[in-house]
Amino acid sequence: MNPFSELVLPNGTVVQNRLAKAAMEENMADENQAPSDELIRLYQSWAEGGVGLIITGNVMIDRRAMTGPGGVVLESEKFSLRFKEWARTARSHGAQIWMQINHPGRQMPAALGQETIAPSAIAMDLGNFSNQFSTPREMSENDIVDVKRRFVRTAQLAQEFGFNGVEIHAAHGYLISQFLSPLTNKRADRWGGAIENRARLLIDIVKEIRQAVSEDVAVAIKINSADFQRGGFSTDDAKKVVTMLNPLAVDMIELSGGSYEAPAMNGQARDGRTLAREAYFLEFAKDIATVAEMPIMVTGGIRRYQIVDQVLNSGIDMVGMGTALALNPQLPQAWRSDQAATAVLRAVTWKNKVMASAAHMAMVKYQLRRLSRGKSTIPNVLPVFALLKQRLQTGIQNKRYRRRMSNSSVSV
Repeated sequence: MNPFSELVLPNGTVVQNRLAKAAMEENMADENQAPSDELIRLYQSWAEGGVGLIITGNVMIDRRAMTGPGGVVLESEKFSLRFKEWARTARSHGAQIWMQINHPGRQMPAALGQETIAPSAIAMDLGNFSNQFSTPREMSENDIVDVKRRFVRTAQLAQEFGFNGVEIHAAHGYLISQFLSPLTNKRADRWGGAIENRARLLIDIVKEIRQAVSEDVAVAIKINSADFQRGGFSTDDAKKVVTMLNPLAVDMIELSGGSYEAPAMNGQARDGRTLAREAYFLEFAKDIATVAEMPIMVTGGIRRYQIVDQVLNSGIDMVGMGTALALNPQLPQAWRSDQAATAVLRAVTWKNKVMASAAHMAMVKYQLRRLSRGKSTIPNVLPVFALLKQRLQTGIQNKRYRRRMSNSSVSV
């Protein structure tokens, strides 16, 4: 299938081609946790680059629950003009812009100084780095109701501010993914146990968002093809969840994998499986796609036209790219005349997988910051340099975040 052919979503919306900018965590919010000028400039580069779909990095539904201190938060209409400018910029060359909405659950850095909640009070297992995350408090029924309300409110605001859709983040070990995984969900009530119970939060959120937004607003879900941890959320679980989602007017499922503990989204598994090749979630996605009644998107390591072609000709509907478009936002346009064009980030060969994953993410963020300032990228940046630079910036942002939170009310 031609990557530049249109995709018609179940709600009738037409996406101009099969190439998507997948979500990456930019951490470029302004002092109000709204989209900054730098963030909007970054999205301008992707808008000009020729993708059919742009999915934002994490937008948090609760300013008390952050994946990082520089994250964008959408809880109210207070900074509507900034969000409208973000959406307008991303749409300026015909792409769809979907807001990825998220809650980190236990994957919130302890340095942010906020209480952590999760389905069960199970601490992160990152070896010597485990103390960077607090042991979470098990969520009450009121907590669950509040989280659902916040997901719906953020989706409504996204529609109001000009976004074409929302993507519910239920992958990568964040809160909804924690409910889905038997390793992190040990509840004995209606939210735990069988996969039907573990998926209840996701199903409820999808139903409530679909009812709350217009039919022409896309509702998508990002889930793991697997956790890549022994005893965790499996491909069979994913197939069951997709089957549950089939009747709910979902417009797309994006398949990825992994978590902070097993960062398969960076090509590293923890359960012994090798994820070294490009499009490393493709085989899992092809299996899951056999039960899906909505379009399927695959993200993970894709950077060459030939691999895009392979993915689309295997029955997958859309290809998501992150790192490749952090290095070269113009890659889709380049492929129209030069199918040999690619974008490759320097490999991180460190043996410690936690540190290697952190370095990889820091190297990507280094490129994003350069693009946001109108500068060219440096694919060969040293991992240790990018990591140290990122940690310095994160330390500064942590202090600003804690000061801001101590000086403001958190009620919404």
